[in-house]
Amino acid sequence: MDQIKIQNLEIFAHHGVFPEENVLGQKFLVTATLYTDTRTAGKTDDLEFSIHYGEICQRMEHFLTTNTFKLLESAAEELAEMLLLTTPRLEKIRLEIKKPWAPIGLSLETVSVEIERRWHTAYIALGSNMGDKEQYLTQAIDALSKASSCKVSQVSSFLRTKPYGVTDQDDFLNGCLKLRTLLTPQELLKVLHGIEKDAGRERVLRWGPRTLDLDIIFYDDWIVEDNDLCIPHVDMHRREFVLKPLHELAPYMHHPCTGRTVQEMLETLCPSFAVK
Repeated sequence: MDQIKIQNLEIFAHHGVFPEENVLGQKFLVTATLYTDTRTAGKTDDLEFSIHYGEICQRMEHFLTTNTFKLLESAAEELAEMLLLTTPRLEKIRLEIKKPWAPIGLSLETVSVEIERRWHTAYIALGSNMGDKEQYLTQAIDALSKASSCKVSQVSSFLRTKPYGVTDQDDFLNGCLKLRTLLTPQELLKVLHGIEKDAGRERVLRWGPRTLDLDIIFYDDWIVEDNDLCIPHVDMHRREFVLKPLHELAPYMHHPCTGRTVQEMLETLCPSFAVK
């Protein structure tokens, strides 16, 4: 991806653990590498298709002078998130904040914190088989679109399916959405569990009835194997109610473990779905 670099922007601000740092202030140096696609801007010579680095500098200066943080880590994290959320075409940022006058009683050139943050793409499966199923799914989509650091970019149609695992229960309504997020997989899982809880979800019986079920199917091409989270979803290749809505959004996305596309997994599960 193309890069626009801002090197050592000087900003006088009030950040630090010691109270006098918050009162007296000091100089900080900010270096930002902005990752974006500059191809169209380069071909058209039109700034509209790029990122205005002058405006970025002004916004970084305003943010760091109107907020106060004890830690450079917090200043970098919040600044990176603000820029990603408010700058069109910005896909990733590498940000370093240097502190030349760090009060440690020793001679040094700078202390700095450098982070890299970016937009991630996740696919979330939705399901409900209690109450007003469509309303539960719609509420979940709305809640995710309003969640901090999340943007819903696509939603599949809803599909009525037979229950999986425990079959003695009502039919499900299922769907899938594509999500752009700044959250880590674990942070995203926590948000999903909160939305489920708000919908009255009770985790009593595995594969049992539920007002709302939200699962992370893909997160970029990451492979995550934690005690409470497995990405890609461990059973996705066996679940028609996951693959069909997912196929509407990303038919040619590859499973990072097997290399098979969503289309291929769906054809294996449902031979009648094969493209003629």
